[in-house]
Amino acid sequence: MELFNVQGQLTAMSRARIDDNTVRFVLDGETIELRDVAPTRTVLQFLREDLYRTGTKEGCAEGDCGACTVVIAEIDRADDGLALRAVNACIQFLPTLDGKELITVESLTGPGGNLHPVQQAMVDCHGSQCGFCTPGFVMSLFALYKTNPEPTRVEIDDALAGNLCRCTGYRPIIAAARSMYDLGAEADDWMRQPVNGPADTGPRVERLRSLSRDKDLELHNGSGHFYAPSSSGALAALLAKNPDATILAGGTDVGLWVTKQHRELKTIIYTGRVAELSDIEVTSRYIEIGSAVTLTDAMHTIVRRYPGLDEVFRRFASPPIRNAGTLGGNIANGSPIGDSMPALIAADTSLILRSADGAREVALDDFYHDYQVNDLRPGEFIEVIRIPLPGKNTILRSHKLSKRFDQDISAVCTAYRLELDGDRVQSFRMACGGLAATVMRARRCEAAITAACWNEETVENAARALAEDFTPITDMRASANYRLRGAQNLLRRFYLETRGDIAETVYSYGR
Repeated sequence: MELFNVQGQLTAMSRARIDDNTVRFVLDGETIELRDVAPTRTVLQFLREDLYRTGTKEGCAEGDCGACTVVIAEIDRADDGLALRAVNACIQFLPTLDGKELITVESLTGPGGNLHPVQQAMVDCHGSQCGFCTPGFVMSLFALYKTNPEPTRVEIDDALAGNLCRCTGYRPIIAAARSMYDLGAEADDWMRQPVNGPADTGPRVERLRSLSRDKDLELHNGSGHFYAPSSSGALAALLAKNPDATILAGGTDVGLWVTKQHRELKTIIYTGRVAELSDIEVTSRYIEIGSAVTLTDAMHTIVRRYPGLDEVFRRFASPPIRNAGTLGGNIANGSPIGDSMPALIAADTSLILRSADGAREVALDDFYHDYQVNDLRPGEFIEVIRIPLPGKNTILRSHKLSKRFDQDISAVCTAYRLELDGDRVQSFRMACGGLAATVMRARRCEAAITAACWNEETVENAARALAEDFTPITDMRASANYRLRGAQNLLRRFYLETRGDIAETVYSYGR
C-alpha cells in the first residue's frame, strides 16, 4: 500500500489522477491518499501498523469494548456542516473512509501540546487508571462534547455504552463527562488546529467537498476487489455481474467475518455511497428509509413517530455500532435475536427489493424462511424499508431481556402493536425474537387478544397461547423455560404499561 500526504485543496488534475484505485480522506488537516489498498484492511490496522498511531487500541476486534473508538466527520444531510460520530476502528474497513475525515485521540492535541477539555477533564477527575481503555472513552466523550452541549445523565450513559473499563467503576468518567464543558470552549483547539481557519467547521466542510468523487470508486488489490457505486442502478448492475459478492454496509457484522472468522472476501460491494439508499422520506402513509441509512439516523426518525420504541432502541448495541451499522444490514443479516425486526414486523413493515430486473415489495413478515435464509434472490438487495405511520390509536412498543443492560445480545426481544376501541381490541400484532430460528409472529397469542376485551383475563389467556406459538431452545444466553416465561412476563408488562400501572421505564431505575 502506498501512502501520500497532499497539503491543501486538491487540484482538478490531482482529482482526475486519484479517482482510480485510490482512497482519500482527511487526517489532521492533511489529505491522505492510499493506493493499492487491501479491501478488508481495517482502520485500526492502518493507524497502528502503518502510521504508528498507537493511541487507538485493540481490545476485542469485534466492536464490543470501545478501546479502538475513533470519530468520523462527514458533510451532514443539510450539506452545510459536519456530522461527527464515534465508530469502532477495529471493524471498519479502510476504503470506507473515502471522502471523510478521520479523527483520532492524537488529533485532539493542541498546538502547544495542551490537552483538549475532554482529556483535561479525564485527568482532573482521575478517570483513567491502567489507561488502556482511556483513548476510546476520550473519543466517545469528544463526540458527545461536539454534538450535545448539555447532556443529561442518561445521555452521558448512552454515549459511553460502547466503552468498557475494568478499573474505574465509571464514576470518575461520568464526573469527567459532566465537568468537561466547564473548561471553556476557548480551550477546544480542535476546531482551529490543524486547519488554519476560524473556529468553525467551514474549512473542514470545504476540504471534504474537495474530495467529492466524480465516478464510482473501484479498488483492486491482488485478488481482492472493492466497489463503491453511487446509485442504485450501478449497484444493481454490479450485483448482476458479481452475484457472489459480499454486500458491505456498516461492517458491524461483515467486519467480524474478517477479524474473528478470518474469511477472505474476494469481492466487496459497499452501499455507503449509494445516494438512494441513504435517503429518509416521510410520506402521508409511510416512513421510507433507505437500506444504507445508519441505525442512529433511522431510529431517530422512527422514534419520533413511535416513541414507545425509545427504550429498546437505546439498548440496541452501542452508539459506535449504531453510528456505523445500517437498518438494512440488520434486516438482511436476519439474526433471530436482532432487535430491530420484532418492532418492524409488529408495525407491518415491508421491504422494497431491487435488482437489475426491477423492484418488488415483500412484507417483512414473509421475508425470513429459516435460520439465516431469506427471500433475497441472486443479484437482489434491500433498497427501502417501508414502515406504515401509526394510526390515531396505535400503540407500538418493544421490550428486551439480556444479561447486560447495555450493548448485549437479547435472550428475548418482543414487540407489540395494539389498537383499542374503548376497552375492546381492534387489532393486535406481536413479534418475538430469540424464541425460534427467525423472528416470528405470535399468531395464537394474537388470536387470543384480537377482538377481545383488553383486560387481565385476556392477557393471561394470551400468555398461555405463547407456549403454543414457540418451542424455544436452551443455549448459553438463556434456558428454554426462561425465554418462554420472559416473553409471557413482557406481555404482562406491556398490558400494565397500557393501563398506566407502570409509570417507570428501565432507564429511571436508580437515577
